[in-house]
Amino acid sequence: MPRRSKGARLQLKAARRDERGRITHRATWIIRDNGRDVSTGCAADEVAAAEKKLKEYIASKYTPKRRVRHIDDIPIADVLSIYTDAQLQKLRDRFVVDGEVEDTVPAIRKFKKRIERLNDWWGAKTLGEVNGEECRAYRKKRCNRGGARRDLEDLRAAIGYHASEGFHREIVKVSLPEKGQPRDRWLTRSEAAKLIWTCWRYRERQKASRRSGDEVKAPTAKRPLRHLSRFILIGIYSGTRAGAIASASPMPAVGRSYVDLERGRYYRQKRGVAKTNKRQPTVPIPSRLLAHLRRWHRIDPEAKHFVEFNGKPVASVKTAFKSAVRFAELGPGISPHTLRHTAATWLMQRGADPWQAAGYLGMSLEVLLNTYGHHHPDYLSDAVEKIAKRDSAPRQAVTAAGSVIALHRPKSE
Repeated sequence: MPRRSKGARLQLKAARRDERGRITHRATWIIRDNGRDVSTGCAADEVAAAEKKLKEYIASKYTPKRRVRHIDDIPIADVLSIYTDAQLQKLRDRFVVDGEVEDTVPAIRKFKKRIERLNDWWGAKTLGEVNGEECRAYRKKRCNRGGARRDLEDLRAAIGYHASEGFHREIVKVSLPEKGQPRDRWLTRSEAAKLIWTCWRYRERQKASRRSGDEVKAPTAKRPLRHLSRFILIGIYSGTRAGAIASASPMPAVGRSYVDLERGRYYRQKRGVAKTNKRQPTVPIPSRLLAHLRRWHRIDPEAKHFVEFNGKPVASVKTAFKSAVRFAELGPGISPHTLRHTAATWLMQRGADPWQAAGYLGMSLEVLLNTYGHHHPDYLSDAVEKIAKRDSAPRQAVTAAGSVIALHRPKSE
């Protein structure tokens, strides 16, 4: 009976010496795979780098079988691999900056992390093993209801993509944890002003000297948060998602959202990128915001984006935004997406027509009314007016109603 293959693995190849005992070849890590040796180029002390090479080797070697099989014969690792290839291409198309793929953006990194977590738990299982009990076990292991739900949504999408490509025929259902309550945190006008001024005025602080005992930090001339002032203004006045704000440009180009400063139109969908379920319609720009945008363009007509840091476009502002919120002392629960919540809330508070507000924000009317409708001044106003209104019915009707009530009174009265 032939020996079972151990699979690809790392092995330390000893150093080689000449006749005089001098080292001619240093010790290196190699990948051994069924009698084949592949050099990693990593020295004996470069263990982490060698493990990374092994992981890349296995990934390049492994190709899932893409044919119709029964769900009991399909490893979930295959399903995740096929879905990852397709989804990463979509994400890279979405995050194109000046014609180059921005592969380090948080969205891509987070997606890869979610797939890794799913693969660790589900990879060795088959599609036929996906059921409510296993999903609840994953939720318990994840120790985070929201995080588990997001991971399992990816698993559901991967299974759906696998079925849509015709690789399996049976129905596989993923049981999701209960959805949490939507966030309703928004900024008041004073909070928004405080946040903007904090970003504009903040100066980086550094130690006055490099002495180990000197902990006193003095402000420098660096202004690391000023680009957030522009980001916040665009977010509040337009209600645009963070990605479209970061790519907003006065110059039309592939991978950018175009702002037409002459006609006052904001083309939020990136050029050359396929549309997604996240609506990004073209909208007119409010006069106040348009004045800011034109002024920024006059100050630096060569800038390719309205929001830049050190002369380069930003892929994400989450870290800087978190620092700005802390410096402004606005409390927890505020993120870049809060600016979109704020725009929707202000529109409702000022009595905007819901249909037009939904079109301006790029969301469905149902989502707008369910999430922000209670801020509208006319919210349930007709019901409130009617419930407190005096009854104007004829006296005969009141008497008839009174007689009905009398018929149902207890005899003791």
